[in-house]
Amino acid sequence: MSEKSKALPHEHGSCKSSIIECMPDIETVKTVADALKQLGDPSRLRIFWLLCHCEECVINIASITDMSSPAVSHHLRLLKSAGLIVSNRNGKEMYYRAADTEIVDKLHHTIEDIARISCPPN
Repeated sequence: MSEKSKALPHEHGSCKSSIIECMPDIETVKTVADALKQLGDPSRLRIFWLLCHCEECVINIASITDMSSPAVSHHLRLLKSAGLIVSNRNGKEMYYRAADTEIVDKLHHTIEDIARISCPPN
């Protein structure tokens, strides 16, 4: 008997087996939790939202967010380790943008829905 299909110790009838069968595995939940943890910081949330709309360097991100470059670099490192942003080098300059993944797209639009803001016009 699989872990998801085993009988519950107390059968109250509220948790149907179909719900238990659809419960995400621990790795999926960890990925989502890590992303949400990183976006739980207001500075990282602002940087993430910005990078969903443009590709920028640390100096410009620092100017836009009124933060120091070392602080921005710290936040970028955490966002990158969570798979939310990617970087590319052009000469000596490193540029950052949101990763092109389904979770990033959903998080971007969820942030805008919750904050009742919309993407800027192209």
